[in-house]
Amino acid sequence: MKVHRYYLEINSLKNLNQAISPDQNLILKKVDPPDIELNKFFYKNVGKNHRWVDRLVWNNLKWMSYLENKNVHTFILKLNEELVGYFEVINDFSTSSSEIAYFGILDDYIGKKFGSYFLSEAIKKCFELNSKKVWVHTCSLDHKHALKNYLNRGMKIFKEETINLV
Repeated sequence: MKVHRYYLEINSLKNLNQAISPDQNLILKKVDPPDIELNKFFYKNVGKNHRWVDRLVWNNLKWMSYLENKNVHTFILKLNEELVGYFEVINDFSTSSSEIAYFGILDDYIGKKFGSYFLSEAIKKCFELNSKKVWVHTCSLDHKHALKNYLNRGMKIFKEETINLV
């Protein structure tokens, strides 16, 4: 199977096309201390439709080792007390950049403007972590509007590639 992968970046908060919140009761919260079960839940439930499989074999020790890295941050979006979505950021202080390593919302919130707002907030959080560049990669297996959302928020493609999945 051929998969097209896109790498996108945004180099200044002033380039962000902020999306407005679809609901005044949304809360963005950093997960601190790390919560293995929360990250596993989102990885499985967001990724099930997009062939996220790499971490399905991780044991709890591997999850904790990853999540306890001081450069890894998880944020969740909630509507009142209901979980909406999450993103993981990996900071690289040597390049003053942040990678949005995983980003997604649960199926019940797709198509309701939560994704565009949440991505805006994710980008802002990355810049708050003293990043000079925020980047992400997406591919043709991700949600059909993922690439459009990244572009609409002001991110620019800096690399593309086609890979073969077995």
